[in-house]
Amino acid sequence: MCRKELLEIGCPVGITQDVIRGKWKLVILYLLKDGIMRFSELQRALPSVRQGYLTQQLRELEKDGMINREVYKVIPPKVEYSLADMGVRFLKVMEVMQEWGREYIEYLHQQEDVQ
Repeated sequence: MCRKELLEIGCPVGITQDVIRGKWKLVILYLLKDGIMRFSELQRALPSVRQGYLTQQLRELEKDGMINREVYKVIPPKVEYSLADMGVRFLKVMEVMQEWGREYIEYLHQQEDVQ
């Protein structure tokens, strides 16, 4: 379902899913919760992500108002990323997801003990 359709039916969960859709977006937001990071720092923190895909994920997050991108006119170019206001507000959602994730990990461990 495309974003236009989600807006037409007024599905806030679908809109949220659309914004964070992408393998690394939640991790990028998690990394930026502690402050500004340069592109190279994000690359080092996510070594298995191809440069082009990381760039794509960052552009989408910027377009969706989740992160800010600051470009400095220096040589070599310097680009910094930080959470935008909507990204900061999304941290509350991520805290609940983190709590649920811990509970689910415990659930999985209990299932292993039963089997």
